[in-house]
Amino acid sequence: HSFIDLPAPSNISSWWNFGSLLGICLVLQIFTGLFLAMHYTSDTMTAFSSVTHICRDVNYGWLIRYMHANGASMFFICLFLHVGRGMYYGSYTFLETWNIGVALLFAVMATAFMGYVLPWGQMSFWGATVITNLLSAIPYIGTTLVEWIWGGFSVDKAT
Repeated sequence: HSFIDLPAPSNISSWWNFGSLLGICLVLQIFTGLFLAMHYTSDTMTAFSSVTHICRDVNYGWLIRYMHANGASMFFICLFLHVGRGMYYGSYTFLETWNIGVALLFAVMATAFMGYVLPWGQMSFWGATVITNLLSAIPYIGTTLVEWIWGGFSVDKAT
């Protein structure tokens, strides 16, 4: 039998492809991330130079890094379109599925933040400083929470 003969809902459209595209983007991110991790050094003194080493000295390292960076952007484009499609079609009425999706959205945003900080350049440092400082707006425990996340009084090695 062919796919043409299989039953399909009448409201299906190209908007329903973004879940599959998210899966493809995720696989791309995992593979390129693993290849980048083979040459990455996580120490704050050498992290930025290891990224430079990947781009300049590793064969096709520049390509893998830019595939990883642009893959993250494509992942979020697909993710936002997927969430938008879910909101348009009223998928939020399936409460358990929607809540899991929202939890995954926050987990993906946290993971992307970690990936943004990993190269440890100036943008990474100030991004970490600004985003973690947002927690200081929480009444009573905000400042203590920020210092706990930082591991001290500023973004440094412990962070």
